[in-house]
Amino acid sequence: MDWHFTEDPEVFRRAAYTWLRAEPARNTTLLGMPDAVGLRGWWDGPGGGGFLATPAGMLLLGAMPDAAARALGAAPLPNGREVTSVRGESGTVEAYVRAGGRPWRTTHRLRLFRLAELTPPHPAPRGAARVAAQADVPLAATWMREYARDVGEDATVDYTANVAARVADGRLHFWETDGGPVAMASVSPTTAGQARVSTVYTPPAHRARGYGGAATVAATRAALSTGARQVLLFTDTANPTSNALYQRLGYRPLGDHRAMEPEPDARD
Repeated sequence: MDWHFTEDPEVFRRAAYTWLRAEPARNTTLLGMPDAVGLRGWWDGPGGGGFLATPAGMLLLGAMPDAAARALGAAPLPNGREVTSVRGESGTVEAYVRAGGRPWRTTHRLRLFRLAELTPPHPAPRGAARVAAQADVPLAATWMREYARDVGEDATVDYTANVAARVADGRLHFWETDGGPVAMASVSPTTAGQARVSTVYTPPAHRARGYGGAATVAATRAALSTGARQVLLFTDTANPTSNALYQRLGYRPLGDHRAMEPEPDARD
């Protein structure tokens, strides 16, 4: 039983996708990033498992037994790669960080939700949904930076290429009124029967009017139209407004996740 590593997405798919597809909801993060750049690993022991390490050092853990998480946490990654943060199911992350013998701190507590039955708001807010177009990329990239700032991620990144890819695939949805877009939501490609809604954002001037929920419904319907049997989304457990909103729309809690990073002096 051991971990194996590759930077080739196709090698990873051949080695690990049987395990990932066996529990697609629990592995939504890895399944939603099939061609992302970074180091990948898979566990060949009972239960299987996999991860993606981004170039920035974020370790995204899929579903795996605690034994696999401990084995991963106890040994350095190939070529001395630094792990700057780790994210995954709470128990898996805890097993990983305990094995490393250095102090970590929690940065985010997340909850994974799965759609039970879509329940659009009634009455719907003023406006209508539409798929974002190429001309919308600059606005959406700005909103992505604002969203990143709101959720505690890097707001200095240029999201233009990221947004352009979503727009090209028809995966970015706006809710707009006569004055233009007032909220957005994105959805991942459907893989192994699952798709994930993300980047739900409403600028401050347009909040508390139901626009974010309406955009979420539009993205959810788009996922269902592609044949997704499971539609998922993450929320920050510290945000009671979004947690309540998604439950009103028909999403139900599936499991808790955690993001952690080494204490500053532990990186020295």
